[in-house]
Amino acid sequence: MLKDFFVKKRKYASIPSEQAKQDVPEGLMMKCDGCHKIYYRKEMKKNINVCPNCDFHHQLNAWERIESLFDEGTFQEWDSGLITGNPLDFPDYEEKVEKDRKKTGLNECVITGKGFINGQETAFSVMDSTFRMGSMGSVAGEKIARAIENAKNESIPFIIFTASGGARMQEGVLSLMQMSKTSIAIKRFSNEGGLMLSIMTHPTTGGVSASFASLGDYNFAEPGALIGFAGRRIIEQTIREKLPDDFQTAEFLLKHGQLDKVVHRHEMKQLLTTLLGMHQKGGNNS
Repeated sequence: MLKDFFVKKRKYASIPSEQAKQDVPEGLMMKCDGCHKIYYRKEMKKNINVCPNCDFHHQLNAWERIESLFDEGTFQEWDSGLITGNPLDFPDYEEKVEKDRKKTGLNECVITGKGFINGQETAFSVMDSTFRMGSMGSVAGEKIARAIENAKNESIPFIIFTASGGARMQEGVLSLMQMSKTSIAIKRFSNEGGLMLSIMTHPTTGGVSASFASLGDYNFAEPGALIGFAGRRIIEQTIREKLPDDFQTAEFLLKHGQLDKVVHRHEMKQLLTTLLGMHQKGGNNS
């Protein structure tokens, strides 16, 4: 048997590199975008998609985010059946949306609902950049506005995780209208004494960064997240100046007073738990 082991070892060692690559099951391994080390995808998932070597925060999809934060079995989704139409008859738009539905298993770029984080109830919205790059269309804006209204009616806090390339151009002004609609919903919620926590993840840009993403009572971000309105190259061409290397990163915004804190993903659940407890009616600070 020992002889067979060494024969097999020599056999696989002689396989050309292209063949060896084909023998590795697809999706088994992944390379860190920060330090370029190779990891088993399952191990990275156990670490909430944070590189154990360099702390680079890789993308989480919406359901992975919910799983990492909510007490098991407590999350209840809202408005899952809302589906984007094609109000401007934009060519091939419906086909592209349908392709993203099949690829992601989502009907839109945002999931909304409510549940418990360490025993404390909260309303919740999370954007998923794998669906149309998290672009904000009329359905995304409607779902977020409804979630805020539900939080107001149920007198519970509202937490949103943003990830977006901005407004969805295929819906034109209908997409831009969501900036004001969501902002008005937040104002009404605030007037009723509601607590809103906004956490910006990579990337949060365009109309999303210029509206609901920046209107929290607390505004946080994950390390290294790209946050801004216009693109870096456009700004440099407009002002004819070279921008700092860390421009539009979470750390740059924190340094200039536009964020309250940059929060490591491993610390996120405990921070949310603490803040929900501080603001809980009855003054429970546990």
